[in-house]
Amino acid sequence: MRREHAVAFAPGRVNLIGEHTDYNQGLALPFAIAEGVTVCAQRSEDGRIHAHALDLGEEDTFALTNRSPVEGWRAFVRGIVAELQRAGLELAGANLQITGDVDRGSGLSSSAAVEVALCLALLGLAGETSDRIELARLCARVENEWVGAQTGMLDQLASLYGQPDRALLIDFRTLVVDPVELRLDGWRLVVVDSGERHAHASSGYNERREECAEACRILGIESLREAGPDAAARLPEPLSRRFAHVTGENRRVREAVAALQAEDLAALGVLLNASHESLRENYEVSTPAVEATAQRLLESGAAGARLTGGGFGGSVLGLFAPGISLPTDAHEVRPGAGAHLLSG
Repeated sequence: MRREHAVAFAPGRVNLIGEHTDYNQGLALPFAIAEGVTVCAQRSEDGRIHAHALDLGEEDTFALTNRSPVEGWRAFVRGIVAELQRAGLELAGANLQITGDVDRGSGLSSSAAVEVALCLALLGLAGETSDRIELARLCARVENEWVGAQTGMLDQLASLYGQPDRALLIDFRTLVVDPVELRLDGWRLVVVDSGERHAHASSGYNERREECAEACRILGIESLREAGPDAAARLPEPLSRRFAHVTGENRRVREAVAALQAEDLAALGVLLNASHESLRENYEVSTPAVEATAQRLLESGAAGARLTGGGFGGSVLGLFAPGISLPTDAHEVRPGAGAHLLSG
């Protein structure tokens, strides 16, 4: 049944470990956070979409049939509308108010939160529901084809499937999502913004994905998940290092799950450091600002620190043992609920 209004919330995410593995059919261990994006949707009388980005003080108005390319936040709105229609949803005109408290460009996936919240609000307005895996696929198409960032589905799945006190072990070969209890027992996870904004579409992110695709072409496989132990020796530089990161990161995800199940948070810290080193040396997605932030966290007593998100800026994740004072600019994060309708 169609509704007159609907309100949806979708969280951002922190990726505990497992970076640049999603588009390589690998493993990752993200969790949803409390911060995110809220979209209020109300029927419009003129059959058009009126979108208001309240935090930016910007607007966009377009017909439901409009497929014109645009940039910035408008691309997310127009892309979601177009992809929902392509999936068979009969949309009516709507007034959309978009607001959020997850910083854009901070590596906490504000983009996926916008996509997912828009989807749920428009579905709620139409009185429809959708399989969450299919919603993640739809949102990823928007990111890839409308925004121009060749990301995988990690961020969308984390936003859609988040659970309080749980990280999510995601296998991107099967798209199976398994909750993993994140029992901290006084340990704290924090994020610190490096101060360097990033955008996947304009950073080296797409180049890294193409390098992985080239490695697969050389090896004659569909994804790096399928590569054998001799693969690195068959690849030229820097492809052999890209491969080394992806395969090593998949192993670190499994070891992180084991550490959490054993309640060995110190071991998790060691894995965070190893992940960051690989992202810096093998995948080359760190920056001086990110390195300075990670080093500052370690000097403050963190058991582990690594960039979280695609890199080239954004935030650094730190793990602190009980009793250690946090840096003044550290923001503590805990696993929260996934995307849901607030009303409608």
